[in-house]
Amino acid sequence: MKTKKIITADDHPLLLKGLNNFLIEKNYNIIDSGTNGKEALELIVKLKPDIAILDIQMPYMTGLEVAKECKIKNIKTKIILITFHKEKMLFQKANELNIFGYILKEFAIEEIENCIKSVSNDVPYFSPRIKDLLGINPYKDSYLDLLTPSEKKILKLIAKDKTNKDIASLLFISHRTVEKHRSNIIQKLKLEPKTNSLLIWAKDNIYKLL
Repeated sequence: MKTKKIITADDHPLLLKGLNNFLIEKNYNIIDSGTNGKEALELIVKLKPDIAILDIQMPYMTGLEVAKECKIKNIKTKIILITFHKEKMLFQKANELNIFGYILKEFAIEEIENCIKSVSNDVPYFSPRIKDLLGINPYKDSYLDLLTPSEKKILKLIAKDKTNKDIASLLFISHRTVEKHRSNIIQKLKLEPKTNSLLIWAKDNIYKLL
């Protein structure tokens, strides 16, 4: 996990220095930093880091605009946004742009390692605090509370593109047991029994299981 190439960008020098110093001290692989959105995008295009940790509000380009450009250019760098802003609209926009991480600056040092670990494993991380502040209940109007712990575990693995064979091996269960779980999950989530319907749902809603 700590060998992942990371770039950071923030227009507040002290905050950028504090974040970099913390991550370097924890042996993360920080390869470069920018002080505005334009620099951040240039670094992403040039260096192709695994992860980019960006302030959401920066000169020239916001973190969201950088993420949008990466999506247009089909750059695979996973974006983590750090922000003081708590507006629901920004959180929703981040979701639409497939942002992999979203945390509040006041809790950044406290949460950044969990965020990086989650993102490194291809699982999006949205700060529980921000979901609380925005009044977002991940289980509201959903059937997730009907799933067993085993089914939730399997759903997370499905979201990470694991096959039935992979899941059986990872969880030390039979291929048939995995198929039975998948069938139960589809029924509980009331999904159409179409090809990839569960995979699509899992990828779109994985943050609800975090």
